[in-house]
Amino acid sequence: MSTSSVSKFLVTAAIAVLFALPAQAARRDKKEPEPEPLFPNATRVEPKAKPVQRLQKDLQKMYDTSQEDGKEAEAEALALEMLANPRAGVYEKSIANQVLGFARLNADNYPEAITYLQAAIDAGGLNNDQHYQLMFNIAQMQLAEEMYDDSLATMDRFITETQTKKSEHLALKGNALYRLERYQEAVPVLKEAMASATTQQSTLAQLLMASYFELEQPQEAAAIAETLLAKEPDNKALVRNLASIYINADMTDKAMQLMDGARQRGLLTEERDYQQLYQLYHFNEKEAEAIATIKEGLDKGILKPAVEPYRVMAEAYYFSDNFVEAAAAYGKAAEYATDGEPSLNQARMFAELEQWPACKAAAQAAIAKGVKRTGEAWIIVGAAEFGLDNQAGAIQAYREAAKYPETKSSAESYLRQAGKL
Repeated sequence: MSTSSVSKFLVTAAIAVLFALPAQAARRDKKEPEPEPLFPNATRVEPKAKPVQRLQKDLQKMYDTSQEDGKEAEAEALALEMLANPRAGVYEKSIANQVLGFARLNADNYPEAITYLQAAIDAGGLNNDQHYQLMFNIAQMQLAEEMYDDSLATMDRFITETQTKKSEHLALKGNALYRLERYQEAVPVLKEAMASATTQQSTLAQLLMASYFELEQPQEAAAIAETLLAKEPDNKALVRNLASIYINADMTDKAMQLMDGARQRGLLTEERDYQQLYQLYHFNEKEAEAIATIKEGLDKGILKPAVEPYRVMAEAYYFSDNFVEAAAAYGKAAEYATDGEPSLNQARMFAELEQWPACKAAAQAAIAKGVKRTGEAWIIVGAAEFGLDNQAGAIQAYREAAKYPETKSSAESYLRQAGKL
């Protein structure tokens, strides 16, 4: 999960609550009930700070200006004036620092935003709702800035003082612990967050599964993914995640079963899905299934004709002792290759089939396009020439092969037997 996803919206959404000025509260209908506190179990005693009477108009002007587009500079200037005013009390200082903090936040300057918002808290003039919501916002920004130790410290204080058990608060603490590689501590916090989460289930699950992986407990990670998938069986992202978990836990049979079930339900709609499935089959020596998956992917247009699928198909045919189809698949791979390796493999298949004209042509094509072991290609050309009863051509090919270290010995052995060395 990317910590940079701590969005500006999430942090600034609380502005209306944070800037609830006493002057506005006084105008509220006295019969209107007080809103429920956001942190009813907070241990902090609500401050009795009130605005300084002489600064009421200045305070309101600063607030109003801060809410108008295009007046950011003016709002900041008013906030700095308020902080410099010797009459300003703790309430005015808290609000002025908030104005400056949110101005920096809107400019995507998180470090300075954190500094000003922390000053707003430290001034001590905010009610508990404002005070703790700001603290949570600071922890979010610290996480986004990769200040993981600071974020964790802020959240430890926040949770201790508010006695909160809310999922979003525990999730942030768990995230910070994960980023600090304190996986054993992150697990119980993230599990508790998941238990009550109504949103971010997927994000929390990713963090929890990643923690289990770091602790080398893939079975626990799989159990989480299985639970999520049971609720959303057609969620392709969950299918992919669980398949990856199974693969990393050496539970390849389960991975193949899961992916094939998704294929049958039409969930595999991207090239990487088919690639993962046919590679799974091929790696686990289920060659018929690998071939069928590649053919289906190509027929549906999900797999693009390329070297890789045809190469895997050719290998699957080869390991199934079907040299004819293997040669044909290597030929298709050669059409898309930038080197001669598929052609060289095709030549080997033709050699197995003793189809010498095709063998010679494929080996020569491989040499022309370039291969890693050119000497081997010349050895195959020599074998093809020998099969075609062309001794002169065979001798010439083996002389070429003798120029390369990897085939020098075998080529010279043939030439010696032929009396040409």
